[in-house]
Amino acid sequence: MSPPLPVRDGVGPTRLRVPLSGPWPTIAQFVVERFAHLDPQDLYRRVDDGEIVGDDGRLIDRSTPLGEHRCVWYYRELPAEEPIPVTEEILYRDDDLVVVDKPHFLSTTPGGRYLRESALVRLRIRLDNPDLTPIHRLDRATAGLVMFSARPQTRGAYQSLFAQRRVDKVYQAVSAEPADWNRQSPELAGRPVPVVYRNRIESRRGQLRAIVDGPNAREAETTIDVLASGTAASGRRVVQTRLHPHTGRMHQLRVHLAAVGAPILGDRLYPTLLPEAPDDYELPLQLLACELAFADPLTGAPHRFVTRRSLSEAPLPETGQRLSPGAEPRSPGHCRRRA
Repeated sequence: MSPPLPVRDGVGPTRLRVPLSGPWPTIAQFVVERFAHLDPQDLYRRVDDGEIVGDDGRLIDRSTPLGEHRCVWYYRELPAEEPIPVTEEILYRDDDLVVVDKPHFLSTTPGGRYLRESALVRLRIRLDNPDLTPIHRLDRATAGLVMFSARPQTRGAYQSLFAQRRVDKVYQAVSAEPADWNRQSPELAGRPVPVVYRNRIESRRGQLRAIVDGPNAREAETTIDVLASGTAASGRRVVQTRLHPHTGRMHQLRVHLAAVGAPILGDRLYPTLLPEAPDDYELPLQLLACELAFADPLTGAPHRFVTRRSLSEAPLPETGQRLSPGAEPRSPGHCRRRA
Protein backbone atom coordinates (compact mmCIF):
# COMPACT_ATOMS: atom_id res chain seq x y z
CA MET A 1 0.00 0.00 0.00
CA SER A 2 1.44 3.35 -1.05
CA PRO A 3 1.39 5.97 1.73
CA PRO A 4 -0.97 8.89 1.06
CA LEU A 5 1.51 11.23 2.80
CA PRO A 6 4.92 12.16 1.39
CA VAL A 7 8.30 11.67 3.03
CA ARG A 8 8.97 14.67 5.29
CA ASP A 9 12.51 15.62 6.36
CA GLY A 10 13.64 12.15 5.32
CA VAL A 11 10.98 10.43 7.45
CA GLY A 12 8.10 8.49 5.93
CA PRO A 13 4.64 8.35 7.51
CA THR A 14 3.58 5.58 9.86
CA ARG A 15 0.55 3.37 9.19
CA LEU A 16 -1.86 2.23 11.91
CA ARG A 17 -4.44 -0.46 11.14
CA VAL A 18 -7.95 0.44 12.31
CA PRO A 19 -10.64 -2.15 13.09
CA LEU A 20 -13.77 -1.96 10.98
CA SER A 21 -15.95 -2.53 14.02
CA GLY A 22 -15.65 -2.31 17.77
CA PRO A 23 -16.69 -0.34 20.86
CA TRP A 24 -15.30 2.96 19.56
CA PRO A 25 -17.83 5.18 17.73
CA THR A 26 -15.08 7.09 15.92
CA ILE A 27 -11.58 6.50 14.61
CA ALA A 28 -10.31 9.30 16.84
CA GLN A 29 -11.56 7.50 19.95
CA PHE A 30 -9.89 4.28 18.83
CA VAL A 31 -6.59 6.14 18.31
CA VAL A 32 -6.80 7.69 21.77
CA GLU A 33 -7.37 4.28 23.39
CA ARG A 34 -4.72 2.62 21.21
CA PHE A 35 -2.15 5.14 22.48
CA ALA A 36 -3.40 5.27 26.06
CA HIS A 37 0.12 6.03 27.27
CA LEU A 38 0.01 9.41 25.48
CA ASP A 39 -1.85 12.57 26.46
CA PRO A 40 -5.37 12.24 24.94
CA GLN A 41 -5.72 15.99 24.53
CA ASP A 42 -2.54 16.09 22.49
CA LEU A 43 -3.86 13.29 20.27
CA TYR A 44 -7.13 15.14 19.74
CA ARG A 45 -5.11 18.26 18.92
CA ARG A 46 -3.28 16.33 16.20
CA VAL A 47 -6.61 15.17 14.80
CA ASP A 48 -7.94 18.75 14.85
CA ASP A 49 -4.75 20.02 13.16
CA GLY A 50 -5.21 17.59 10.25
CA GLU A 51 -2.14 15.48 11.10
CA ILE A 52 -3.91 12.12 10.68
CA VAL A 53 -5.31 10.95 7.35
CA GLY A 54 -7.15 7.90 6.09
CA ASP A 55 -5.89 5.35 3.57
CA ASP A 56 -7.22 7.54 0.74
CA GLY A 57 -5.54 10.70 2.03
CA ARG A 58 -8.72 12.30 3.44
CA LEU A 59 -8.35 14.04 6.80
CA ILE A 60 -9.63 12.28 9.90
CA ASP A 61 -11.65 14.47 12.24
CA ARG A 62 -13.27 13.76 15.59
CA SER A 63 -16.48 12.59 13.95
CA THR A 64 -15.03 10.20 11.33
CA PRO A 65 -16.82 6.93 12.12
CA LEU A 66 -15.09 3.64 12.77
CA GLY A 67 -15.20 1.51 9.65
CA GLU A 68 -14.64 4.33 7.17
CA HIS A 69 -10.94 3.49 6.78
CA ARG A 70 -8.95 0.30 7.20
CA CYS A 71 -5.89 2.26 8.33
CA VAL A 72 -4.72 5.77 9.14
CA TRP A 73 -1.41 7.47 8.45
CA TYR A 74 0.54 9.98 10.52
CA TYR A 75 4.05 11.18 11.27
CA ARG A 76 5.67 9.93 14.45
CA GLU A 77 6.62 12.53 17.02
CA LEU A 78 9.68 11.87 19.14
CA PRO A 79 11.68 13.95 21.57
CA ALA A 80 14.94 15.41 20.26
CA GLU A 81 17.28 12.52 19.43
CA GLU A 82 20.83 12.40 20.66
CA PRO A 83 23.13 12.35 17.60
CA ILE A 84 24.89 9.00 17.15
CA PRO A 85 28.62 9.71 16.76
CA VAL A 86 29.16 7.45 13.74
CA THR A 87 28.97 8.10 10.00
CA GLU A 88 27.80 5.91 7.14
CA GLU A 89 29.93 5.79 3.97
CA ILE A 90 28.53 5.61 0.45
CA LEU A 91 30.56 3.03 -1.52
CA TYR A 92 28.53 3.01 -4.74
CA ARG A 93 25.76 5.05 -6.32
CA ASP A 94 23.97 5.04 -9.66
CA ASP A 95 20.45 5.91 -10.82
CA ASP A 96 19.00 2.71 -9.33
CA LEU A 97 21.24 1.53 -6.52
CA VAL A 98 23.08 2.94 -3.50
CA VAL A 99 25.46 0.75 -1.48
CA VAL A 100 26.41 1.97 1.98
CA ASP A 101 28.99 0.88 4.54
CA LYS A 102 26.99 1.15 7.77
CA PRO A 103 28.72 1.58 11.13
CA HIS A 104 27.78 -0.16 14.35
CA PHE A 105 25.00 1.51 16.41
CA LEU A 106 23.20 3.02 13.41
CA SER A 107 19.79 1.55 12.54
CA THR A 108 19.10 0.75 8.91
CA THR A 109 15.55 2.12 9.20
CA PRO A 110 13.66 4.14 11.84
CA GLY A 111 12.55 2.08 14.80
CA GLY A 112 12.11 2.30 18.55
CA ARG A 113 13.67 5.48 19.88
CA TYR A 114 15.68 6.06 16.68
CA LEU A 115 13.96 7.98 13.91
CA ARG A 116 16.17 10.61 12.32
CA GLU A 117 19.28 8.81 13.56
CA SER A 118 18.93 5.97 11.06
CA ALA A 119 20.80 5.25 7.84
CA LEU A 120 17.63 5.61 5.75
CA VAL A 121 16.65 9.05 7.03
CA ARG A 122 20.22 10.34 6.96
CA LEU A 123 20.66 9.18 3.36
CA ARG A 124 17.32 10.53 2.14
CA ILE A 125 18.35 13.96 3.39
CA ARG A 126 21.98 13.65 2.27
CA LEU A 127 21.06 12.53 -1.25
CA ASP A 128 17.84 14.58 -1.46
CA ASN A 129 15.97 11.44 -2.49
CA PRO A 130 12.69 10.68 -0.66
CA ASP A 131 12.29 7.50 -2.75
CA LEU A 132 15.34 5.84 -1.22
CA THR A 133 14.34 2.49 0.34
CA PRO A 134 16.44 -0.35 1.83
CA ILE A 135 16.49 -3.55 -0.22
CA HIS A 136 17.56 -5.56 2.83
CA ARG A 137 18.49 -4.71 6.42
CA LEU A 138 21.18 -5.12 9.04
CA ASP A 139 20.57 -5.03 12.77
CA ARG A 140 21.49 -1.77 14.46
CA ALA A 141 24.30 -3.60 16.25
CA THR A 142 25.81 -5.04 13.04
CA ALA A 143 28.13 -3.05 10.78
CA GLY A 144 28.76 -3.43 7.07
CA LEU A 145 27.14 -3.37 3.66
CA VAL A 146 23.54 -2.36 3.03
CA MET A 147 21.90 -1.85 -0.38
CA PHE A 148 19.25 0.80 -1.05
CA SER A 149 16.92 1.21 -4.01
CA ALA A 150 17.12 4.71 -5.46
CA ARG A 151 13.85 4.68 -7.42
CA PRO A 152 10.59 2.74 -7.30
CA GLN A 153 10.61 1.74 -10.98
CA THR A 154 13.49 -0.72 -10.52
CA ARG A 155 13.13 -1.57 -6.82
CA GLY A 156 11.42 -4.90 -7.38
CA ALA A 157 14.24 -6.18 -9.58
CA TYR A 158 16.78 -5.72 -6.80
CA GLN A 159 14.46 -7.00 -4.07
CA SER A 160 13.96 -10.20 -6.08
CA LEU A 161 17.70 -10.91 -5.82
CA PHE A 162 17.33 -11.46 -2.08
CA ALA A 163 13.97 -13.21 -2.34
CA GLN A 164 15.48 -15.70 -4.81
CA ARG A 165 18.78 -16.04 -2.86
CA ARG A 166 20.85 -14.74 -5.77
CA VAL A 167 23.09 -12.55 -3.58
CA ASP A 168 26.29 -14.05 -2.21
CA LYS A 169 26.73 -12.65 1.32
CA VAL A 170 29.84 -12.98 3.47
CA TYR A 171 30.23 -11.88 7.08
CA GLN A 172 33.02 -11.92 9.63
CA ALA A 173 32.71 -12.26 13.39
CA VAL A 174 35.03 -12.34 16.39
CA SER A 175 34.34 -14.54 19.41
CA ALA A 176 36.14 -15.29 22.65
CA GLU A 177 38.39 -18.31 22.17
CA PRO A 178 36.54 -21.41 23.47
CA ALA A 179 38.09 -23.07 26.52
CA ASP A 180 38.88 -26.26 24.59
CA TRP A 181 40.25 -24.47 21.50
CA ASN A 182 42.94 -26.31 19.56
CA ARG A 183 44.73 -23.93 17.22
CA GLN A 184 46.44 -26.75 15.36
CA SER A 185 43.18 -28.57 14.66
CA PRO A 186 40.31 -26.08 15.03
CA GLU A 187 36.85 -27.47 15.74
CA LEU A 188 33.46 -25.98 16.49
CA ALA A 189 30.78 -28.00 18.25
CA GLY A 190 33.12 -31.01 18.05
CA ARG A 191 33.39 -30.83 14.26
CA PRO A 192 36.40 -29.74 12.22
CA VAL A 193 35.96 -26.46 10.37
CA PRO A 194 34.47 -25.47 8.06
CA VAL A 195 31.18 -26.38 9.73
CA VAL A 196 27.80 -26.22 8.01
CA TYR A 197 25.34 -25.49 10.81
CA ARG A 198 21.57 -25.91 10.39
CA ASN A 199 18.60 -25.41 12.65
CA ARG A 200 15.12 -23.90 12.51
CA ILE A 201 14.52 -20.29 13.55
CA GLU A 202 11.34 -18.32 14.11
CA SER A 203 10.94 -14.58 14.73
CA ARG A 204 7.91 -13.06 16.44
CA ARG A 205 6.81 -9.44 16.49
CA GLY A 206 7.66 -7.76 19.78
CA GLN A 207 10.21 -10.36 20.88
CA LEU A 208 13.87 -9.38 21.08
CA ARG A 209 15.29 -12.83 20.38
CA ALA A 210 14.69 -15.42 17.72
CA ILE A 211 13.03 -18.69 18.74
CA VAL A 212 14.77 -21.93 17.85
CA ASP A 213 12.51 -24.78 16.71
CA GLY A 214 9.31 -22.82 17.29
CA PRO A 215 6.04 -24.02 15.71
CA ASN A 216 6.48 -21.70 12.72
CA ALA A 217 10.26 -21.97 12.47
CA ARG A 218 11.96 -22.17 9.09
CA GLU A 219 15.28 -23.76 8.17
CA ALA A 220 18.41 -21.65 8.64
CA GLU A 221 21.83 -22.65 7.32
CA THR A 222 25.30 -21.09 7.67
CA THR A 223 28.78 -22.23 6.65
CA ILE A 224 31.24 -21.25 9.39
CA ASP A 225 34.99 -21.20 8.75
CA VAL A 226 37.87 -19.99 10.91
CA LEU A 227 40.12 -17.26 9.57
CA ALA A 228 42.40 -16.77 12.56
CA SER A 229 42.88 -17.10 16.28
CA GLY A 230 45.17 -15.20 18.57
CA THR A 231 45.23 -12.14 20.81
CA ALA A 232 43.29 -8.94 20.12
CA ALA A 233 44.61 -5.45 20.83
CA SER A 234 42.51 -5.54 24.03
CA GLY A 235 44.42 -8.62 25.24
CA ARG A 236 41.49 -10.98 24.72
CA ARG A 237 42.13 -14.43 23.27
CA VAL A 238 39.83 -14.56 20.26
CA VAL A 239 38.75 -16.52 17.20
CA GLN A 240 37.85 -14.77 13.94
CA THR A 241 35.33 -16.55 11.73
CA ARG A 242 34.08 -16.19 8.17
CA LEU A 243 30.34 -16.74 7.80
CA HIS A 244 28.43 -17.59 4.64
CA PRO A 245 24.68 -17.59 5.34
CA HIS A 246 22.61 -19.61 2.88
CA THR A 247 19.37 -18.29 4.36
CA GLY A 248 18.43 -14.98 5.97
CA ARG A 249 16.60 -15.58 9.23
CA MET A 250 16.42 -13.10 12.08
CA HIS A 251 19.68 -13.08 14.08
CA GLN A 252 20.75 -16.22 12.24
CA LEU A 253 24.52 -15.72 12.53
CA ARG A 254 24.32 -14.73 16.18
CA VAL A 255 22.20 -17.79 16.99
CA HIS A 256 24.45 -20.16 15.03
CA LEU A 257 27.75 -19.00 16.51
CA ALA A 258 26.29 -19.20 20.02
CA ALA A 259 25.07 -22.73 19.22
CA VAL A 260 28.55 -23.93 18.22
CA GLY A 261 30.10 -22.54 21.39
CA ALA A 262 31.53 -19.30 19.96
CA PRO A 263 29.07 -16.50 20.81
CA ILE A 264 30.00 -13.18 19.24
CA LEU A 265 31.81 -10.69 21.44
CA GLY A 266 29.57 -7.80 22.40
CA ASP A 267 26.36 -9.79 21.88
CA ARG A 268 23.81 -8.92 24.57
CA LEU A 269 21.12 -11.26 23.22
CA TYR A 270 22.81 -14.63 22.66
CA PRO A 271 23.35 -17.02 24.29
CA THR A 272 22.03 -15.04 27.31
CA LEU A 273 19.71 -12.05 27.27
CA LEU A 274 21.46 -9.33 29.25
CA PRO A 275 19.78 -6.28 30.80
CA GLU A 276 19.40 -3.23 28.59
CA ALA A 277 22.40 -0.94 28.85
CA PRO A 278 23.79 2.15 27.09
CA ASP A 279 25.74 1.57 23.88
CA ASP A 280 29.28 0.39 24.56
CA TYR A 281 31.38 2.10 21.90
CA GLU A 282 34.44 0.31 23.29
CA LEU A 283 32.99 -3.10 22.40
CA PRO A 284 30.45 -3.04 19.57
CA LEU A 285 28.97 -6.33 18.44
CA GLN A 286 31.82 -8.03 16.60
CA LEU A 287 29.81 -8.84 13.48
CA LEU A 288 30.49 -7.32 10.05
CA ALA A 289 28.67 -7.74 6.74
CA CYS A 290 31.75 -7.59 4.58
CA GLU A 291 30.91 -8.78 1.03
CA LEU A 292 27.93 -8.69 -1.34
CA ALA A 293 28.15 -10.19 -4.82
CA PHE A 294 25.46 -10.58 -7.49
CA ALA A 295 24.66 -10.10 -11.15
CA ASP A 296 22.89 -6.81 -11.75
CA PRO A 297 19.24 -7.67 -12.55
CA LEU A 298 19.00 -4.79 -15.05
CA THR A 299 22.26 -5.14 -16.97
CA GLY A 300 23.65 -8.57 -16.05
CA ALA A 301 26.93 -6.95 -15.02
CA PRO A 302 28.69 -8.63 -12.06
CA HIS A 303 28.88 -6.60 -8.84
CA ARG A 304 31.03 -7.28 -5.81
CA PHE A 305 31.10 -4.81 -2.94
CA VAL A 306 33.56 -5.05 -0.05
CA THR A 307 33.42 -3.20 3.26
CA ARG A 308 36.14 -0.80 4.33
CA ARG A 309 35.35 -1.37 7.98
CA SER A 310 37.06 -3.72 10.41
CA LEU A 311 36.34 -5.52 13.65
CA SER A 312 38.14 -3.98 16.60
CA GLU A 313 38.67 -7.31 18.41
CA ALA A 314 40.19 -9.22 15.47
CA PRO A 315 43.42 -11.08 16.39
CA LEU A 316 46.64 -9.21 15.76
CA PRO A 317 48.92 -10.76 13.11
CA GLU A 318 51.96 -10.90 15.39
CA THR A 319 50.18 -13.12 17.92
CA GLY A 320 50.67 -16.21 15.79
CA GLN A 321 47.24 -16.45 14.24
CA ARG A 322 46.63 -19.60 12.24
CA LEU A 323 44.31 -19.69 9.24
CA SER A 324 42.13 -22.67 8.55
CA PRO A 325 43.09 -24.75 5.49
CA GLY A 326 42.32 -22.88 2.28
CA ALA A 327 41.61 -19.56 3.99
CA GLU A 328 43.21 -16.49 2.49
CA PRO A 329 45.53 -14.30 4.62
CA ARG A 330 43.91 -10.99 5.50
CA SER A 331 44.79 -7.92 7.48
CA PRO A 332 43.10 -7.97 10.91
CA GLY A 333 39.34 -7.63 10.68
CA HIS A 334 39.27 -6.47 7.06
CA CYS A 335 37.32 -8.08 4.26
CA ARG A 336 39.19 -8.16 0.99
CA ARG A 337 38.17 -9.03 -2.51
CA ARG A 338 38.91 -12.65 -3.36
CA ALA A 339 40.73 -13.46 -6.56
